[in-house]
Amino acid sequence: MSDTHAHSVAFVRTEEIPEQAPPYAATGPVKWMRENLFATPANTLLTIVAAYFIYLILTPSVPWILNGVWNANSLSECREILDGATGACFAVLTERWPQLIFGFKYPSDLYWRPSLAFVLLFVAVAPVLFFDLPRKLLAFTALYPFIAFYLIWGGTIFVPLLALVGVMGGFAVYQRFVAGSFAAGFFGGIAAALVIWQVGGLLIPEGASDNAMLRAVPSRDLGGFMLNMMLGVTCVSLSIPIGIALALGRQSSMPLIKLVCVVFIEFIRGVPLITLLFVASVMLAYFFPPDSTVDLFLRVVIMITMFSAAYIAEVIRGGLAALPKGQYEGADSLGLDYAQATRLIILPQALKISIPGIVNIAVGLFKDTTLVSVISMFDVLGMIRGPILASTEWNGVYWELLGFAALLFFVTCYGISQYSQWLERRLATDHR
Repeated sequence: MSDTHAHSVAFVRTEEIPEQAPPYAATGPVKWMRENLFATPANTLLTIVAAYFIYLILTPSVPWILNGVWNANSLSECREILDGATGACFAVLTERWPQLIFGFKYPSDLYWRPSLAFVLLFVAVAPVLFFDLPRKLLAFTALYPFIAFYLIWGGTIFVPLLALVGVMGGFAVYQRFVAGSFAAGFFGGIAAALVIWQVGGLLIPEGASDNAMLRAVPSRDLGGFMLNMMLGVTCVSLSIPIGIALALGRQSSMPLIKLVCVVFIEFIRGVPLITLLFVASVMLAYFFPPDSTVDLFLRVVIMITMFSAAYIAEVIRGGLAALPKGQYEGADSLGLDYAQATRLIILPQALKISIPGIVNIAVGLFKDTTLVSVISMFDVLGMIRGPILASTEWNGVYWELLGFAALLFFVTCYGISQYSQWLERRLATDHR
């Protein structure tokens, strides 16, 4: 049989052909460019047009950046060093970076305090953002607002301790009454916290901050990008739970609660944020007791939180409306009360659906913190437009300063956006 087969076949290869490399055009960067940039004639045209615009942008900007001057004492000295050549005057950043970051009034020997608070912020938010970390770290997350307040503002330690006791007392009252009625627990907790803060404030003697371990820094001395970060983090953290409460209140079966929430949301959404900031600066103090001196920072936080909470409430209401009726019926069939059903079944699904909208509002809110410069709060843009550009040394340096501010906001907002996309993939919000 073997002889017959060998004579009936013209050629039989007895060894394996060595493995050959794929064609050059079917692998590597060439393959990627063919599939992504030049797949069709239309894609090729769009790629060429986009490359042309990138060329127009980079041609003047790259030499301007590469020839930048980093060591000079004024704009005129930068021009002398450049001697007619094209180049940026980055020396304004190296000289004025403390003002851009911390403001022009915050004591320079205390920069370590907001810097430490900023580093601890990442430790505090890590267990909230990443579920795989130990849940015990949430205890530090709960304590962080009071630690950050004490580090940045300083003064007597009794103020953050009183704030902590008020929150703990309010939570204890909420836990006590929420089983019977969610509204009783929610409003009872708020009332208990307010009472503790009011009574405890009377017990703190005047001048307690004079000899405090950490020197007191008034809010009017805060500024720079630090102010933007403080407003953004504080207002987003506060507006999410308030937005959830407003969204649930708008869907409440109690007419009065629903009416209050609807009026609040529609009124706030119909007023520009800059108007609310002027109200915070001029009129909001009239709503507090005559002898109270409510800080401008606190008034701005109240207004920005109210503004963002109204928008977040509508986003969460959309998430609640997207849930099928069977989820509510399933919670009822399990015998859960309103608070249990909302906490264990309804809200987790509604918040998962609402993640893109909430992140979108958070990014917009963080950028809107620059509006506080119109009410004489020197955030990073206020510092650029005010003390820095008004100085004779750096008057006329616009692109470098505004580009630096844009870079700070871009890095922060891009980080938020990337985390949102990761969280959506992790939770599979598209219900694949």
